[in-house]
Amino acid sequence: MTRKFNFGAGPATIPTSVLEEVKEELLDWKGRGLSVMEISHRSDFYQEIALEAERDFRDLLGVPESYSVLFTHGGATLQNSAIPLNLSSPEGEASYINSGHWATRSINEAKKYTNVIIAASSEESEFTFFPKQSSWKISEQSDYIHITPNETIGGISLREIKEETIPLVADYSSSILSEPIDIEKFGLIYGGAQKNIGPAGLGFVIVSRDLISNPQNITPSPMNYSLLSESSSMYNTPPTFSWYVAGKVFKWLKNKGGVKAIAQINQKKAEKLYDFIDKSDFYFNNIEVSSRSIMNIPFLLKNKDLNDKFLKHSTQKGLLALKGHRSVGGMRASIYNAMPEEGVDYLISFMAQFEKDNL
Repeated sequence: MTRKFNFGAGPATIPTSVLEEVKEELLDWKGRGLSVMEISHRSDFYQEIALEAERDFRDLLGVPESYSVLFTHGGATLQNSAIPLNLSSPEGEASYINSGHWATRSINEAKKYTNVIIAASSEESEFTFFPKQSSWKISEQSDYIHITPNETIGGISLREIKEETIPLVADYSSSILSEPIDIEKFGLIYGGAQKNIGPAGLGFVIVSRDLISNPQNITPSPMNYSLLSESSSMYNTPPTFSWYVAGKVFKWLKNKGGVKAIAQINQKKAEKLYDFIDKSDFYFNNIEVSSRSIMNIPFLLKNKDLNDKFLKHSTQKGLLALKGHRSVGGMRASIYNAMPEEGVDYLISFMAQFEKDNL
């Protein structure tokens, strides 16, 4: 079978070698006569999987022991509620940077549990840039500052982040493991797994241990970071299969040379595609260059009437899920870690031919 190139924003492409390993082990995990999907999360067998995955995740990101690493249910969306419940209060406040669709979702959810201050926003410019950190108007009473360093839909990012005096919280769903992160600049990092880590259903939280001791009384137990930390993310049954596959992806990334090595590849892939788009009179990207994402690259056709034709022909050529989000329109190529460079090259080749055929 020939694998097609999946440019979807998430669930996203998973390394072929990982899928092959999973397939090989699916019916009989390590000769034990049963599938990993059938193993109790509290068994010694599964504990081996869970602990190794956490060790590799910590190693890849350089997570200090002063931080808890949690594997959770519900992806990033559940954490939009869990964060204010664990870090703030109805009488407290939190500063949020509004940089796009997902930041807005985070803001709207946090308002249910604390007082939200919009410290900076690029909404008036239709989210075509990420507000510079120097422009943030942070309330000194804030319990934390929330940012979304990579907006999957808009294709904007903040890649150079300075340390703040107030705990910095970041949704890294679509850029985790894509380039090095200085964990100690943050109080908490979180995200969903379905973009750069593995299948949907799994979330991750990396949180400083000194931030998890005072959750709101209404915090549901499965969302209580202190309980999750004490139980090694097993307060209740976790998404075991997604966690298992995530561990495979961590091994794959380590074998590729780790985060620094994949960052160089990611930069090269993104530069190739942006360079082609910028030199074209047929396609364009309207995001400020300094705010461009290297994971999610939206582009528009100057002739919108060709959108459907582009999508139909690209799909026929094995280039899948290129349709942009309805709020932005056009196209979007998500080129996460598992997207090989040849996939980007093939996309560029198709785009060039489509342009030639439709001038």
